[in-house]
Amino acid sequence: MAKITKEAALLYHSQGKPGKIEVIPTKPYSTQLDLALAYSPGVAEPCLEIEKNPETAYEYTAKGNLVAVISNGTAVLGLGDIGALAGKPVMEGKGLLFKIFAGIDVFDIEVNEKDPEKFIAAVKAIAPTFGGINLEDIKAPECFEIENRLKAELDIPVMHDDQHGTAIISGAGLVNALEIVGKKIEDVKIVVNGAGASASSCTKLYMMLGAKKENIIMCDSKGVISVRRTDLNESKKFFATENEANTLAEAVKGADVFLGLSVANVLTQDMVRSMNDNPIVFALANPDPEISYANAKESRPDLIFATGRSDYPNQVNNVLGFPYIFRGALDVRAKTINEEMKLAAVKAIAGLAKEPVPDVVNAAYKIKRLTFGRDYIIPKPLDPRLLTAVSKAVAKAAIDSGVARKNITDWDDYEKRLREMMGYDNKLIRQFIDMAKGNPKRVVFSEASHVNTLKAAVMALNEGICYPILLGNEERINKLAKENDINLEGVEIINLRHEREEERRIRYAKYLAEKRARSGINFKEVRDKMFNRNYFGMMMVETGEADAFISGVYSSYKETAGLAKQIIGIREGYKHFGAMNIFTSKKGTFFLSDTQINRHPSTEALIDIARLTNHAVKFFAHDPVMAMISYSNFGAHDNGSPASVRDAVHYLHENYPDIVVDGEMQVNFALDKKLRDEMYPFTKLKGKDVNTLIFPNLSSANATCKMLSEMGAGEVIGPIQMGLNKPIHFADAESSVRDLFNLTAAAVLDAIVQEQIDAENKK
Repeated sequence: MAKITKEAALLYHSQGKPGKIEVIPTKPYSTQLDLALAYSPGVAEPCLEIEKNPETAYEYTAKGNLVAVISNGTAVLGLGDIGALAGKPVMEGKGLLFKIFAGIDVFDIEVNEKDPEKFIAAVKAIAPTFGGINLEDIKAPECFEIENRLKAELDIPVMHDDQHGTAIISGAGLVNALEIVGKKIEDVKIVVNGAGASASSCTKLYMMLGAKKENIIMCDSKGVISVRRTDLNESKKFFATENEANTLAEAVKGADVFLGLSVANVLTQDMVRSMNDNPIVFALANPDPEISYANAKESRPDLIFATGRSDYPNQVNNVLGFPYIFRGALDVRAKTINEEMKLAAVKAIAGLAKEPVPDVVNAAYKIKRLTFGRDYIIPKPLDPRLLTAVSKAVAKAAIDSGVARKNITDWDDYEKRLREMMGYDNKLIRQFIDMAKGNPKRVVFSEASHVNTLKAAVMALNEGICYPILLGNEERINKLAKENDINLEGVEIINLRHEREEERRIRYAKYLAEKRARSGINFKEVRDKMFNRNYFGMMMVETGEADAFISGVYSSYKETAGLAKQIIGIREGYKHFGAMNIFTSKKGTFFLSDTQINRHPSTEALIDIARLTNHAVKFFAHDPVMAMISYSNFGAHDNGSPASVRDAVHYLHENYPDIVVDGEMQVNFALDKKLRDEMYPFTKLKGKDVNTLIFPNLSSANATCKMLSEMGAGEVIGPIQMGLNKPIHFADAESSVRDLFNLTAAAVLDAIVQEQIDAENKK
């Protein structure tokens, strides 16, 4: 995990528009009519409807998708009682997480009031604005009274995430960990170190899951919370034990489970060794756990270990829960978040960990194929399936338990709407970046004398997604960096024309000449070509001296693609390779092929492109539903590209029946399911929403991508190469710094997966 400096954190929060969130209009406002509808006199109509029936506020206002993140700043993160205003950056951050993970809008509200009665009164007074209330960073024991009162006195979901978020996520982890070690929750001895809001909520949830109160020992800073102590508040008295243990060391002896919600380094290796067979240790103090990962794993081999940190397995992170719990609650207009909804979230999160993990999630974790087991007991925070799995489970539980005011009957449609709602956000790009950070690779930038390439390479280094290698004249590159105030510290520069690179040029030439000996290539010819940056850079990847290669800002993609085919080679089982762009929009994520490589693909080429695209879309955790595009529909024209597309579709249907694809069809029929199904009910895509478009030629594909990008309809990632044996990617002359950075993240993911494939092939 990259080190966060004070300077970087302050710059992040201050640069551009200060803060992390803003309000954006959702209706047109460019004409006088728009403004008259938005305010006076048009606004009177929804006001009168709401006056007659308050429930219509969900139809005419943003209430149904608006959550208040409210705090008085008395228990902020690990900072303590820093006050309401000082806690505002945290509340804005919580609002950002709500938005990016679940599409929920947030107003952060900092209430300068420590008296519970006055705080409750303030929250109740503003509650009509919101569809839900997320209480945050309020100290115990006041937080218990505040949450209980607000839940009882308001008719919208209220949850103190510090209590219940950790309880739900750790509860899911505990259920799975116990299954792995073959123990029953009603039989295990549990020790909880920490007696604050989170510890109390976790323990009570474990009891709802079946843990017995007599098997639980809770400790605070003074030791075991026992019936012998006289200094206990009402909250602690509930957990007071008759056990004779007085210290943490005495309590954990023979225990099956340790839950830490306290401070760093209070659990020793000897304490862990004193626990029962196959112990479960959740050391959740942040930023440093009760026992370090290294010390815990060294203490005994049969341990299941979890922390709150992202740089170790089994991260207990509240973001696995709260966005989706509120999403499900809001979508059925729940009156509360009850115990049934919390338990449904626990089961959904636990269940997701047992399902096959998409490749795009696997790619984040250092080549390891994640499977349910000791190092994978809960899903990863960036797993895109959490949105639908947890939200749906919570919504169903709200309906079944009678607290929902809106019913959902078509759950497949609900899942679809969730995915569409999140499509406008660049969540996929964030996933690329975060996953690349988990396993950065060596990326060669062949055209480092272009300022955008230089900026993108340095940006990628600073973000921790790769180790850039710049090819070119070091003096020219350094001069360009100085002119543009670019810091090249830590960046490797290779001048391939330099005398010191002679040995490497000869070695590369011999390698390639031997590899292509029967393809009309000889050593002398190839040796001269090693002065070319594209030849040299691709050979770095081919020989394993780099992991990925990016070119194309200056070079013709046609020329570079030809070199890649010659040097790297096409994947076995294919005769062609291609490129795909990913387009994220309000209507969802779409995949477009072939956007760069094949100008006028034959039927055979279209078949390969479709197969490669099908594989690539699955890699990015989507189920491909593919339409092969043309200017005609299903046989209306018998020659040219429609015929090639039609023949390709026929071949795919005959030989690859599992691929969901049809065509040829015009793009409006591909994207309009109702129109397509009415006109062509025989299509294999009937009832399905197309998310992948395969174009008949480069002109149509490339023009579509450029148009979408220039119109600002969403964000375009790519082109991402498909079908070469190693990660070789091609930008174009118009690529911005951000385009090149995104492409670098995709190239690193490609390299991670390639490394995984190579490792599996060696077994």
